[in-house]
Amino acid sequence: MIKTILFVISIAAILITLGMLIMSTGKKNAGKNRSLAVVASTGLSISVLFGLLVPGSFHQVEAGTYAVVKEVGKIVDVRTPGTYFDFYMFRTYETYDATVQQVKITTSAYSKDGQTMDLEVYLQYQIQLDKLIIKDANGKIIQTEGIAGKYVTLNSLQDRIETQCIEKTKSVMSSAEAMAIIQNRATFSDLVSTTVRDAIGPDYYVNVQDVVLTNIDFTDEFEKSVEDKVVAEQQKQASITKAEAELEVAKIEAQKKIEEAKGNAEAQLIAAEAAAKAATAKIIELARTEGYEIEETTNSEGITTYKIIIPSGQEEGFKKLVLEYLEYLAYLEQWNGELPDVVAGDDAISIIVPNN
Repeated sequence: MIKTILFVISIAAILITLGMLIMSTGKKNAGKNRSLAVVASTGLSISVLFGLLVPGSFHQVEAGTYAVVKEVGKIVDVRTPGTYFDFYMFRTYETYDATVQQVKITTSAYSKDGQTMDLEVYLQYQIQLDKLIIKDANGKIIQTEGIAGKYVTLNSLQDRIETQCIEKTKSVMSSAEAMAIIQNRATFSDLVSTTVRDAIGPDYYVNVQDVVLTNIDFTDEFEKSVEDKVVAEQQKQASITKAEAELEVAKIEAQKKIEEAKGNAEAQLIAAEAAAKAATAKIIELARTEGYEIEETTNSEGITTYKIIIPSGQEEGFKKLVLEYLEYLAYLEQWNGELPDVVAGDDAISIIVPNN
């Protein structure tokens, strides 16, 4: 703004002095005109010099930027945001952005197994303002040190940073196979961040705010093959899961049948024990009916034992009696209650026994 105002003033002064020169060329009042011409010429010279030298010597350092002042190419000072007057023919200003720089870097690389990938890295950094220039112990500026001494401009500094970022990212990504990269994207993003941060060391005079591997793109053919592999793996896993579920159902059914068989066996055993007890009771009752002596004893566990006293020589007869009695009991269990038919004839009676 100041340069513009001064430039306008200079043009106005030049136009006024030119007008005075034109007026001084008139024929009347020659002496007066000569004096006016001298004044006009002097004013024109001063206006031209003012227009050429003064506006260009005002320098505006915008907010968020710093300027390194160079005098005939030699670094002499650093300017903070504000307006300054330095004769432009001897002093120049090199501006450095002091805000956080956001850089998007794209590059290509090969994985360990030869797969091509396009990479995108997002980098944020900020220059260290106290390192724009560096002074020795005596306060003298070291021309070859500091950001202004090593990198001349912010663009040259950024070019060096981008080069390091690209080289280190490629190095990290080429150390692993494509499938490992796909399966561990977050891990490789962290590894790229750490490697790039370490590479952009103290000599760059910047603070790295963030490094993020934002995108990894493989070829369409490779991504299609990976997708097919994932689908096949999912189908395989689904088949395994289904088979495991069916096996589990079969195990449950088998266990159920085993439990049912155990239950049936126990029921049959209980029924058999009950039948045995009933038969025992009936045999004992039969023995009493037939006049045999019965001895009954009960032990400490509550188990009762019956002993039938059979006279000598009657053992076989008693056994036969018991067998016939048991057969009779078995017959009664199957008998439906139907009586045999009795048919009387002239000289005999016929008894027809049912099949059951």
